[in-house]
Amino acid sequence: MTRDEKRAGASLAAIFALRMLGLFLILPVFAEHAKHIPGGDSKAMIGLAMGAYGLTQAMFQIPFGMASDRWGRKPVIVVGLVLFAIGSAVAAMAGDIWMIILGRVVQGAGAISAAVTALAADLTREQHRTKVMAMIGSSIGLVFAASLIGAPALYAAVGMAGIFWLTAILALGAIGLLTHVVPSAPPLQPGPKVPFREVLFDAQLMRLNFGIFALHLIQMAMFVVVPGLLIATGNLPLGQHWQVYLGTMLASLVPMVPAIIYAEKRAKLKPVFLAAVVLLIVAEAGSFLGLDSFAAIVAMMWVFFLAFNILEASLPSLISRMAPARAKGAALGVYNTSQALGLFTGGAVGGLLAQHAGAGGVFAFGAAMAVLWLLVAASMRPPSQVVSRELAIRPDLDPDAVHAAIAALPGVREVILAPERHMAYLRVNLEQWDERRARQLVGGEA
Repeated sequence: MTRDEKRAGASLAAIFALRMLGLFLILPVFAEHAKHIPGGDSKAMIGLAMGAYGLTQAMFQIPFGMASDRWGRKPVIVVGLVLFAIGSAVAAMAGDIWMIILGRVVQGAGAISAAVTALAADLTREQHRTKVMAMIGSSIGLVFAASLIGAPALYAAVGMAGIFWLTAILALGAIGLLTHVVPSAPPLQPGPKVPFREVLFDAQLMRLNFGIFALHLIQMAMFVVVPGLLIATGNLPLGQHWQVYLGTMLASLVPMVPAIIYAEKRAKLKPVFLAAVVLLIVAEAGSFLGLDSFAAIVAMMWVFFLAFNILEASLPSLISRMAPARAKGAALGVYNTSQALGLFTGGAVGGLLAQHAGAGGVFAFGAAMAVLWLLVAASMRPPSQVVSRELAIRPDLDPDAVHAAIAALPGVREVILAPERHMAYLRVNLEQWDERRARQLVGGEA
């Protein structure tokens, strides 16, 4: 990757991570904190407060993504970060659970995920785009780990209000990162628009969208009950939970990194992906069977983190490979909407199940969702082989007409023209690519 591509990937991953920080920082501590504020005696209300963020994320991901296509990525991201900061401030000043829910709703309205990932696609060549998307996806896992490790100690030091204020400050800092570090986005490429229904109902993308929905539903639901289980089974004070989170998260990274490297280098992305879903089933089923054992809960958390980190890195990579080249904003909007719906549903359903069926009901539901995901993902088609091609263009041909003709060919993923050099630079799917027909077009043949 070029230096600009590395800078874009790292800085956008940081901005993306800050958006998730507002969700993850409260996971390990909010369920216990809420018991001491008005309205927090209901587990259903606790679940709603945890998942409300995801509801408005789901509502605004697609509109924000479409707005970024029309008015530019950076202005839309700035608006989203401002809303995120305002929501954090509302939650910080809240005196009861209802105001916290309102703050979480406003936080979620800053739905920048689709715009950020679309900007990442704009700033990177396709042969490196998977790496950048995986970098952004991995940032979620890293922030998740940091939040689980640091939140209990941070809560002990500054309280829940302090956590929300910190989130607001970091969101405003992300605006400076966006405006001063992230490179400027290039103009959007011309070409025919892909109908939204084709993105929404694409079978391969639907499998991935269901996957991110299920993953975050399971994650949010289980953390409605995990803090209480660590206290009940291990007599571990909330302020010491970071020790469990740190140990299990670091231990999960040991097999996770080689698994991802193996998947990419050996073209085994699908088998590794499916294996991670199986690990998710094991984590949920094992937690259900070991409800009364502190050791079992900790062991299954390690299995969960291993599966979560592999899947969080793999899903954005697969979306970036399978989405139509001229509909990435729409595809990423649907993907992030699915993620947000999972967050909201997981919080709401997790709270209801915890109240009426206990922790066992939460884990049984999570295991069932993971089994369903495995069945859906089993028929997933492995990503196509995409390669670069360079074609010389006859000097007297109209560049716009050449661009439109090449872009319409089967298998073409991306077209960049350099009229001054009379060259076309393409990314194509070898399974569909017709080299002879393309050379006829750029040579002026019908």
